[in-house]
Amino acid sequence: MSRTKVELRVAHAAWRTALPELRRRAVRAVEAALAVAEPASGGPAGELALILTDDAAMRALNRAWRGKDKSTNVLAFAAQERAGGAWATAGAGPQPRLLGDVVLAYETVVREAEAGGLPFSDHMSHLIVHGVLHLFGYDHQRPRQARVMEALEARALATLDIANPYEAPPYKVRTTRTRRAMER
Repeated sequence: MSRTKVELRVAHAAWRTALPELRRRAVRAVEAALAVAEPASGGPAGELALILTDDAAMRALNRAWRGKDKSTNVLAFAAQERAGGAWATAGAGPQPRLLGDVVLAYETVVREAEAGGLPFSDHMSHLIVHGVLHLFGYDHQRPRQARVMEALEARALATLDIANPYEAPPYKVRTTRTRRAMER
């Protein structure tokens, strides 16, 4: 069991309507990501916020932080940088690691799930895993980085009985170009 506290903020009611077991599913996705991101972590407990919002709020965040005036599926805001693989902590003694915030936009997640023929809950879980991995410094801007991150995502999703989203079937194989389009 994870020692990470997950604060779930539902800023758009459609999330709760779409997924009656929203909290359980979201926390399981966070825990799956944590298990692959830092499997042997014996360090202090962590905290993160998972914010489920709508396209309008996401567009504002994306514009403010990335200079892109449109919504996107997921944004991750790491609270701390990792120095040499270790989390920076202030003061003496073990303290909770403030991992950061992961934000998902409802309408974008719905559109992507429908376009890809994916169950909404599976796509949401994938994006949560993806966002949490970003908090740990994983990225996909370069091909090697993308391969590492995608492999971790696939491992985490397998623990949730969700098929690898980068392989077919049941998912269509997504090219790098298609993935990048989804991330915009």
